[in-house]
Amino acid sequence: MMNSPLEEQIAPPFGNSRGPADSRGKATQYALGEQIGFYLRQANQRHVAIFSELIAEKLTTTQWAALVKLKDLQPCSQGKLGRETAMDMATIKGVVDRLVKRGLVNTAPDPSDARRLVLTLTEAGKETIDRNLSAALDVSQETLNPLTAAERMMLMELLQKIC
Repeated sequence: MMNSPLEEQIAPPFGNSRGPADSRGKATQYALGEQIGFYLRQANQRHVAIFSELIAEKLTTTQWAALVKLKDLQPCSQGKLGRETAMDMATIKGVVDRLVKRGLVNTAPDPSDARRLVLTLTEAGKETIDRNLSAALDVSQETLNPLTAAERMMLMELLQKIC
């Protein structure tokens, strides 16, 4: 079946079915520039570059996410913080270890389960958040700057839908 000129104009570049097909009729040609992951990675690289430029504390985006979420949840377990920030156990452990080493987070055994660590922000952790909150908001604005207000809303809705 051929696409009409209008369909070709409005068809998304992702998952394009042009090119050779396998026995099930599924396209077998892979063009990097037509893959969603390619654009998500580029968007993330742009966001991380903006974040690194505007956040003065030499924090990573995952460290920042852990700090601000911990502020809302504390005291909480490392596992819960990982789930709430969409980080697997190995990643959140590394992030927390680095934040503890920097004096931004305290850990203590959970009184009800000694296998679990309870996390809280230190005073330095709270101050770090306070100093960088405005810049963090600017990071989001700058990342989304090329988009109109409606496009920003649409992008956020679509990303939430696929996450």
